[in-house]
Amino acid sequence: MKNKIIPFLVLMTISSAFSQNKLVTPPYLKVGDTIAIIAPAGVLNNKEEVILKAKELAESWGLKVVLGKNLFNQNHHFSGTDDERASDFQEALDNKNIKAIWSGRGGYGSVRILDKLNYKKFNKNPKWIIGYSDITAFHCHIHNLNVETIHAMMGTSMGDESEKIIETISSFKKAIFGEELSYSIPSSEYNKKGTQVRNKQLIEGQLIGGNISLLASMLGSKSQLKTDGKILFIEEIGEYKYAIDRMLYSLKRAGYFTKVKAVIVGDMSKIKVNSTNWGSSIEQLILDVLPKETPVLFNFPAGHESDNRALIFGRKVQLVIGSGEENSSLKFLK
Repeated sequence: MKNKIIPFLVLMTISSAFSQNKLVTPPYLKVGDTIAIIAPAGVLNNKEEVILKAKELAESWGLKVVLGKNLFNQNHHFSGTDDERASDFQEALDNKNIKAIWSGRGGYGSVRILDKLNYKKFNKNPKWIIGYSDITAFHCHIHNLNVETIHAMMGTSMGDESEKIIETISSFKKAIFGEELSYSIPSSEYNKKGTQVRNKQLIEGQLIGGNISLLASMLGSKSQLKTDGKILFIEEIGEYKYAIDRMLYSLKRAGYFTKVKAVIVGDMSKIKVNSTNWGSSIEQLILDVLPKETPVLFNFPAGHESDNRALIFGRKVQLVIGSGEENSSLKFLK
């Protein structure tokens, strides 16, 4: 009887954790910890100086920094071959002394090495994976391993004007050191509280998401996110409106927005101008795709602009969508 009861209790514990959908939080960094800077995607041509600034920033916080062996390699578009980039990532995943993996830049290439990596040691000793844009591929994949990740500045962000990245740096530091993380921002005229959401009603849910192109590219794979009951963050750069519309419809047809609790729209940067006028704002384009009852917050400062606030993906948040003169807010819960 005893041998039968113990597995049953273990099963019930696992089932309860799964139903709560709470992800593992990697250990927050502390003075003396080591962080690795690697390049899993695009090439870092002439970026040695800015990566050195990133290294110095982390060291100013009392962290030790190691650079990937292939960080400044080049294989045409990429920062080294797929095997070289995967090697740096694997070494950082497996090394117990490395407490966080910080991407030097995005670009394109992360998806090419996702399945080259072995996550067994990472699962036993989770650590923070940090970056945005193309690093969305890792955010999605690691989320499905039930571990939180951080959508935040990368090494190349240190190339922006210092006065424009004060909040970017501050929120990044708070996220990795486990300090309280919350934001209050002006409300957009396009914000929508949803037909079922009263004035200033609190929306709670697990935050997921990233770059729209990457979210769409994960569809149909083991890295595809499950969005039911979640709060979805999206951002994009350098696309035509029709391309953004197409990707959003791909997500919609895959059920991305059917049961989502709310959508947070970050930076929609450098939208290309098509020869044929689209006929609406990017905000209206997004509203036209999403279900009418879905609450939507626009203009959240995260994405491809200098002011890129850190977000903890997989973490439960409290969202208040404001309108008019009232601010909107996003608070991360412990």
